[in-house]
Formats: sequence, C-alpha cells, structure tokens
Amino acid sequence: MSEQVQVRHRTVLDDETREVAHVYADALYRVAEEQGLAEVVLNELNELIHDVFGRDPGLELYFASASIDEARKGDAIEQAFRGRASDVLVQFLHTLNLHGRLGVLRPIAEAYQRLHNRKNRRVVVQALSAVPLTDDERRHLCDEVRAAVQIEPILEERVEPDLLGGLIVQVGDWVYDSSVRTKLDSIRKQLIEG
Repeated sequence: MSEQVQVRHRTVLDDETREVAHVYADALYRVAEEQGLAEVVLNELNELIHDVFGRDPGLELYFASASIDEARKGDAIEQAFRGRASDVLVQFLHTLNLHGRLGVLRPIAEAYQRLHNRKNRRVVVQALSAVPLTDDERRHLCDEVRAAVQIEPILEERVEPDLLGGLIVQVGDWVYDSSVRTKLDSIRKQLIEG
C-alpha cells in the first residue's frame, strides 16, 4: 500500500494571510511598544500559540470557526484571558474577533516575532553540521557572527550527517559553507576539469 503524500503549494491566499498578519502584527507592536510592553506581549503571544493552543487545539479551532458568532468568541476571550494576559493582548484579541481575524493568530504571532527581532537587531542564524555542536562551538559561532555583522544571533541548529564534517552557516542571504561535502565536490570538479 503506497503512502499518500500531501503536496502544498503557495497560493495567493497564503500571501494575503501573510500580508494581513503583518499589518495586524505591526499595529499590535506599535501599541505594545508605546506602553513599554513589546516583550511582554511577545511572550504572551508565544504562550498562547505554543502552550494554550498546544494543550487545547480545540480553542484555536473555536476561534477560527466562522460558524461561531462574535459575541460567543468575545465571551471566551474574556473568560480565558482577562486578568491572565495584558490588557493590550486582550483588547487585540477582541479587535481580531470584531474583524473576523482570530484564525490568523499564528501568522500574526510569527510576524510579531520577526518585527521584534528586527527592532532589536536579532537575526536567525541557521547552522547545519554533521554532528551536534558543542556549547563551546555554539558560543564561538555566535561571537563570530556578532563581531562580523553587528547583530544578536538567534541560533537554529540542524544536524545533517551527509555533510561529513564542517559547517554551513546562513545569515539572511549570506551563506558560509565549510562543509567537507562541499570541499570534496570542489576537488572532484577540479579533477574533472583539470
């Protein structure tokens, strides 16, 4: 029996959702920043997406459902979040509810995280290695990135044994490849051409 593979292609709706999420995230960030709560709201969004929705995926479905009216969702927001989250986040959830956008919470949280990182000069640095990095290697890599590009790195690691050794580091569009696999491919290419 063959295993079904689900293929997902980017659509215009994905782009529209991303744009809507960016607009809402930007508005939320401006309000939170004005009140000195940018970091607090970031933590609350992360907790909502990862902890609350992780424990109770039904709540996320409830919020996204078009068949549940605005008043019932508003009551759920009050019961679930009033007194447990900042007034900024609670009011924001009500605004999303009013505009039928509670189903876009995940992309909004991702866009908010990107805004927060950019404003704090933090950039995701992806490191691919054949074996897991040691704490000293992580520290050294982060220090090198800080010195080279004057940003605070957020290290994301991935182990890919087929690299054989070495490291591939990506910061935005910039890629540094010192993997053994790439060096061997280069030598092979030189031998063929030579």
